Amino acid sequence: MELRVGQGWRVGWRKDQFYAGLVGAEDWATELTREEFKAFVDLFCQLHEQLLAIAPELMPEEMITLSGSNNAVHLELEGYPHAYRLHLIVLGDRRVEGTWPAPVPPDFLLTCCELQHRIAEGQSLE
Repeated sequence: MELRVGQGWRVGWRKDQFYAGLVGAEDWATELTREEFKAFVDLFCQLHEQLLAIAPELMPEEMITLSGSNNAVHLELEGYPHAYRLHLIVLGDRRVEGTWPAPVPPDFLLTCCELQHRIAEGQSLE
């Protein structure tokens, strides 16, 4: 498994496996199918972009909650533009829930996006 780990998060990929992806925090992790992993990263990016678009309209002390779902996952982002928590619910044949507490490190999103791009290109993380 190609695994990337940061402070409070981990993400990995194991090609040629049914549960090819892995996402987690310090005290939990779950494996995801290829489709679930793609759905997770796509939705995470979408919510983050929405947060960036809304941020200039918020007062400094104002918190926000954004949520979204697709056929594989439900995500909820809650907090401030610079410090939010992320909650994951995996939908489908099994139910999995996990939370990355605030502040979710920006390098987690960047690593997820990089990994998904490299997977699509058939590249390795190494």
